[in-house]
Amino acid sequence: MHLTQDQLAAEFASHRSHLVAVAYRLTGSVSDSEDAVQESWLRLAAQPAQQRTEIRDLRAWLTTVVGRICLDRLRSAVVRREQYVGQWLPEPVVTPAAGAPGEDPLDAAVRDDGMRMAAMVVLDRLTPEQRVAVVLHDAFSLPFDEIASILGCSPATARQHGSRGRRALADAEPPPRASMAQQREVLERFVTALLSGDARAVAEILHPEVVLIGDSNGKARTTRQIMVGPDKIIRFFTGLLRQYRPGAFATARPVLVNGDLGVYFPAAPGGEGYHDLDIRVDAIAIRDGRIAAIYDHANPDKLIGLPVL
Repeated sequence: MHLTQDQLAAEFASHRSHLVAVAYRLTGSVSDSEDAVQESWLRLAAQPAQQRTEIRDLRAWLTTVVGRICLDRLRSAVVRREQYVGQWLPEPVVTPAAGAPGEDPLDAAVRDDGMRMAAMVVLDRLTPEQRVAVVLHDAFSLPFDEIASILGCSPATARQHGSRGRRALADAEPPPRASMAQQREVLERFVTALLSGDARAVAEILHPEVVLIGDSNGKARTTRQIMVGPDKIIRFFTGLLRQYRPGAFATARPVLVNGDLGVYFPAAPGGEGYHDLDIRVDAIAIRDGRIAAIYDHANPDKLIGLPVL
């Protein structure tokens, strides 16, 4: 692979979208993904020319490098999450509800079914080794020999990590992505019923096993425990609406969250006994035509990169 530095940069750029998709699916963090991809470029550029000529498949080589970097991030994240306040959700990739995907590689990548929020949440149940094995082999077709070199184990052990990860994912069964038309219809009904205070209408839209997961790291108001069942969730939202100034939620607007329809709530002032409304993004998952999961992203650190909405 005899390339000048400019040619090498152009070749790397052609693989950037793929690498960002790999890194995000592995880490669930936009910033970690960007850092991993940048680090892979630095490692490639630092390779002596002679060693670069030995790279037969640059895409596979870069995927392996990104995999190693992300494995380190995943292992350190296990420690960080022990100190996290409340539940942890993958960082949402938020894009406008209308129009074509933006120029950012993740805008297009998250339209993939495997990057919907429900699927990303399930991936978090895997160990770092299982996640690397499943994602790199099943989603990106990396051979187990290469995955073994990332994990520092034998190919047989890497296969074992993959099979255990697949079993864990099968047990979790994230709901498949609903059509955009169904998402729009269900979400509109839910928001209308919620804002009108019609508890019966809200209950009809929620799946019997619906869950609500909030992520704020203690920096905004949301539930710290996973909430299960329509009754608990209805009481939670009903109590929540009383805490904010009437009309505080009226400025909510639809967005795409990891390619699925969601809702963006701008910050709104409180006063006169009402709380300030923290900026947040809510995503949903639909099963059997009803809302099976609500993901309330309220951690401001994970909403820094929101587009102008």
